[in-house]
Amino acid sequence: MTSRLKPIGSSAAIQGRVVYALLMREILTRYGRHNIGFLWLFVEPMLFTTGVTILWTLAKSAHGSALPIVAFALTGYSTVLLWRNMPARCIGAIEPNLALMYHRNVKVIDIFLARLLLEGGGATISFVTLSLFYIYIGWLDPPEDALTVIAGWLLIAWFGASLAMLLGALAEKNEIVERLWHPASYLLFPLSGAAFMVDALPAVAQKYVLYIPMVNGVEMIREGYFGEHVRTHYDIPYLVICCVALCLLALSQVAAVNRGITPE
Repeated sequence: MTSRLKPIGSSAAIQGRVVYALLMREILTRYGRHNIGFLWLFVEPMLFTTGVTILWTLAKSAHGSALPIVAFALTGYSTVLLWRNMPARCIGAIEPNLALMYHRNVKVIDIFLARLLLEGGGATISFVTLSLFYIYIGWLDPPEDALTVIAGWLLIAWFGASLAMLLGALAEKNEIVERLWHPASYLLFPLSGAAFMVDALPAVAQKYVLYIPMVNGVEMIREGYFGEHVRTHYDIPYLVICCVALCLLALSQVAAVNRGITPE
C-alpha cells in the first residue's frame, strides 16, 4: 500500500512545484517588480470595497437591514471579488501560456489553479485586512462566529473557482463565451446578495433568489459576522451540490481542452 502511495505523493509534489512556479510567473507578469508591485494584488480589491463603502455612506443608501453601511458593504462586496474576478482571469488564460505546454508536467488545470490562487488570495487578504482595520477603528464589531464566516467564504471561493475553470475551458472552444460573460457578470452583480438582505425581500422573491448560489454564501457570511442581529436565509446543502456539480463539469471540460492543446 505504501509503495502505491509514493508515486501519487511524488506526482502531487511535482504538480505543486509547477503551480507555484506558474504563480510566481503570474505575479511578476501582472504586477512587475517596481512600484507597489505585489501589494497591488490586495490593494486593488481593498480600494474597490472601500470606494463602494464611501459611496453608500454618502448616499445614505438603504439596504433592507439595520446593519451599518460599512459592515454591510464589506460583507457583501468583498464576495463579489471572488466569484466575479476569478472567471475573468481564467478566460483567455491558455493562449498566453501555450509555450509552457511543451513541458509535459504543465497542464491546463495548473495554469487555471495558479490564477485562481492569485485572485482568491488577493480577495481574501483584502477582506481580512479591511475587517481588522474596521474593527480596530470601531466601525465594525468582531464576527460572532468566525467559523461560519470562513465556511461561507470558502464555499463562495469554491463556486467562483469552479465557474472560472468551466468558463475558461469553454472560452478556449468558443470565443463567444468571453463576450457573454462580461454582460452576464454585470447582470448577476445586483442579484448576488451583495446589495440586499434576503429577509428584506417579499416572501415569494426569497424562495427564488436563493436559487442563486452566491446569495446563500453571502447570507452565511453575514450570519457569521452579525449573528442574532440579522435574520438570514440560506441553504448549505444546495450550495454544496451546486459547487460539486459545477466543479465536476468544469474538470471534465478542462480535461477535454487539455487533450486538444497544441503547444506553440
